[in-house]
Amino acid sequence: MIIAAIEAIPLRIPFKGGTKSASSAWGESNLPAADSLLVKVTTDQGLVGWGEAFGFRAVASAKLAIDQLIGPLCLGKDATRIEPLMLDVQRKLHVFGRGGALAFAISAVDIALWDIAGKAANAPLSQVLGGGMDELDCYASLVRYSEPALVRSAVRQAIDAGFQTLKLHEIELPAIRAAREAAGPDIELTLDVNCLWTLYEAQKMADELEAIDLKWLEEPLWPPENFEGLAMLRARGIPIAAGENVYTLMDFERLLKAQAVDFVQPSPAKMGGISELRRIFPLAATHNVPVMPHSFYDGPGLLAAIQATAALGTADSMIEWRWFDLDATIYGGALQSKGGRISVPRGPGLGVDPDPDIIRAYRWK
Repeated sequence: MIIAAIEAIPLRIPFKGGTKSASSAWGESNLPAADSLLVKVTTDQGLVGWGEAFGFRAVASAKLAIDQLIGPLCLGKDATRIEPLMLDVQRKLHVFGRGGALAFAISAVDIALWDIAGKAANAPLSQVLGGGMDELDCYASLVRYSEPALVRSAVRQAIDAGFQTLKLHEIELPAIRAAREAAGPDIELTLDVNCLWTLYEAQKMADELEAIDLKWLEEPLWPPENFEGLAMLRARGIPIAAGENVYTLMDFERLLKAQAVDFVQPSPAKMGGISELRRIFPLAATHNVPVMPHSFYDGPGLLAAIQATAALGTADSMIEWRWFDLDATIYGGALQSKGGRISVPRGPGLGVDPDPDIIRAYRWK
């Protein structure tokens, strides 16, 4: 089975009613839309697989990497030899870096090839990977609202939708405190500050955050590869989560050996796709650390996290469910959470294909 075509498809889906999010977690205020990059891989036998690269401002760069670097290395190759092919691509392109948009693009192609593998086997990917749970817990991952009143409203809406665990992206104490006030003592809160603080700043904030009773503090330090600093912060008693910005198996091993995290968060649409993601579960198990995949997507990147976690995760594992109010979602109504849980799709491959009407309506160049 030969790779016959690879197509990178940018999508731009606005927020409902022309409204804008209060802020993205990357410092861009009034974000008007959520940009995604889908990748469609077609074989000579007519099987089609779908992948996703981490999007937003990285869409154009990741598309360029697929069109000019990765695609030419994959066309004409055996679609069934996923991991050897992806390793060959990584080796040939490593001179351009091991992370960033290039890694996002490699991730998307890898996910699409695994989707094809499941379809060729006529089985959901979780079964191809060795078995699987039928349902997974998920948590609502909110955008940054900044204003306490907006935070309270968003928290209440997520709780009303059945979520028992929420992720905040707030960076100011009044907004964080407002979330706890709105949630009450029984709802789990996590806080992702996207590598904002120095170790000194984070240590001061840890004292302030103690009363918030966080399930975890996520990506607190700049630079994110300061694993020793994470370990020092964790030693103060606040649970730490990280891994979204880790790209290689060796660096995940460094992160875990440093005893830097209580929860490890590989991101399938950033760190190499399912081929790399599935290696993290047994590695984390040797350190007794639960895997909580970063899945701030609503396309194949999300399904990759769901299928891999269903096969390889533990009872502690949870799926990140992006709590966005968009005009549309990539799967339409075919993929939804209910009561803070999600059913693992049972169709072949990733389980669901993107809605072609959504692609036609929201595709952009």
